[in-house]
Amino acid sequence: MTAKAPLAERVLRGEQGALARALTLVERRAPGCDEVVAELHRAAGRAHVIGVTGPPGSGKSTLVAAMAAEYRRAGRTVGIIAVDPSSVFTGGAILGDRIRMSELAGDRGVFIRSFATRGALGGLARVALDAVTVLDAAGRDIVVLETVGVGQAEVDVVSGAQSVAVVSVPGLGDGVQAIKAGLLEIADVHVVNKADRDGAHRTVSELREMLRLSRRRPGQWNVPVEQTVAHSGEGVPDLIERFDEHMTWMAGNGERERRARRAAATRIRWAAEELVRGRLRPGSPAFDAAVDEVAGKRDDPAAAARRLLEQL
Repeated sequence: MTAKAPLAERVLRGEQGALARALTLVERRAPGCDEVVAELHRAAGRAHVIGVTGPPGSGKSTLVAAMAAEYRRAGRTVGIIAVDPSSVFTGGAILGDRIRMSELAGDRGVFIRSFATRGALGGLARVALDAVTVLDAAGRDIVVLETVGVGQAEVDVVSGAQSVAVVSVPGLGDGVQAIKAGLLEIADVHVVNKADRDGAHRTVSELREMLRLSRRRPGQWNVPVEQTVAHSGEGVPDLIERFDEHMTWMAGNGERERRARRAAATRIRWAAEELVRGRLRPGSPAFDAAVDEVAGKRDDPAAAARRLLEQL
């Protein structure tokens, strides 16, 4: 009877096999995917969704594993969506995240899924947030979304999270300068990982100075800077406490609802863009006719695009 039950219903019951199958459906954008996600969307919204981003080599995966272990010690269940670099030969995920999180294997309270970038994280954006919905609806208390780097697409993806941690590390030269423009604004918590290295205090000082100089609105969250040594777990309990404080703060001043609306707006836009791309592709008579007109200088690209959109 269980095997015949609808997939969404089985996910809502927390069945591990159904959860894995639903995430595969989402990753492949297979037929029926939208219907399953729509059903799960209605049940989601209880998990604390944490985005973790930062430059390559900052120890994000090790930190996420340490966070998951700390949450499990507190009796909370965890889902992890790890965006992995792709193999240039096969297009598959390298799965470095899963290797670093191997100590969590066998714990049914932790579910880890890696998604390959296949060279374009922008196309993975909707997949990643749909995967978060699946894990949330399945009853995970914490869902962690770890990105592969610090590009604009990663910033877009973590905008779907409720709390965002930006991970820095000492010794990357102009690392703080590199993240200043794109990531300073989205960080709810700054994490200086590998804090046992020389230069950690300088990195912390630079971040705090940047935060001091940034414009803060009255009542705005006071972004903390935490130091961790992920491989030993040092500083991770304090980091978890900051995330809990941030959730409490959001619940108390309406920020949680505002971020839910922001995430909803982002997901609607991505879904609409995906639908448009699916309809406006080479091979369709209307699109090919528009290409001929623009190439022959009888029309311009903007006008042709507007006309095609009106025809959808």
